[in-house]
Amino acid sequence: MKDNFKKAPFSAQIDLSKFSMQDFEKATDEEKRQQDVMGESTTFFKDGMRRLRKNPLAMLAIGILIALIIVIIFAPLVIPYGYADIMKGSANLHPFEYSASELKQIAKGESVFPHIFGTDSLGRDYFIRVIYGARVSLVVGIFASILVLLIGMLYGSISGYLGGRVDLVMMRIVDIIYSLPDMLLIILLAVVLNETLGSIIKGTIFAKLGTNMIALFIVFGLLYWVGMARLIRGQILTIKQNEYVLAAKCIGTSTSRTILKHILPNCLSVIIITTALQIPSAIFTESYLSFVGLGVSAPMPSLGSLANEARSGMMTYPERLLFPAFAICLIVLALNLLGDGLRDAFDPKLSR
Repeated sequence: MKDNFKKAPFSAQIDLSKFSMQDFEKATDEEKRQQDVMGESTTFFKDGMRRLRKNPLAMLAIGILIALIIVIIFAPLVIPYGYADIMKGSANLHPFEYSASELKQIAKGESVFPHIFGTDSLGRDYFIRVIYGARVSLVVGIFASILVLLIGMLYGSISGYLGGRVDLVMMRIVDIIYSLPDMLLIILLAVVLNETLGSIIKGTIFAKLGTNMIALFIVFGLLYWVGMARLIRGQILTIKQNEYVLAAKCIGTSTSRTILKHILPNCLSVIIITTALQIPSAIFTESYLSFVGLGVSAPMPSLGSLANEARSGMMTYPERLLFPAFAICLIVLALNLLGDGLRDAFDPKLSR
């Protein structure tokens, strides 16, 4: 084979026309891995998404979440019932059961939309209430996670980058916040805000949320960002020692630009993973608080408040507890699976 390995005159190219497939050997596994390393360049996000698409559980979770989002967006446009509409004579119906007046309408040839999950004790369609409850829980979880992300990222970036006494003081504040009981603060804020904000938010869009939900958002903004801040700070303490950060300082780059352009992009994996895992935690917290009566104000439903209301008729109408409980489990499980998939995709060292 070495005899055939001759170059054409005045050329650095090898004449491959004299070779056949039998003259070549298959690449070894080590050579294939080396080729992958030397392959086409890609971005951090694209590389992470490529690994995420290879995770079947994460893709299943994404499919479940997309289906849930489609249902909670478009179901209220199809179903003629509102979450607060009370239908006389339709109280305490089982799934796909009709009241006497609805049966008369069907006998006359009129079309009546079925009560998929039945009705509650006041005659409100239970399916649309579960849909609105899931919508509230998802919105609360996403909004609370964004709030935690913004506060924790800003606080942790400043603390980790400046270091020294500034870092010492800021981290002691974090330790103090860690010691505060969140449930007690929510109760206290709900009582205080009921007295101070009740008249202010009356007639506005915040009145639908109620003072309890506003207190919940304030507590998320006060307490739940400390974990994100600590993770960001730990990453920045390591990253700021790199040469490109020193080069940015040498050319006079401002502190804010150095953090935004050079440091935070290298913390992207921690930010994505922590935010993704924060959403199910926030949803579960909201559902739990609504279950004990500190969540969304009536008549706006929440999955936790629906489960709380279903306790009184659990022996007679157990499906009223099962439907919101199953919705909570499905949403939290799908988000946790997605968070685990993002962790493995964007920080593959953790999965080894």
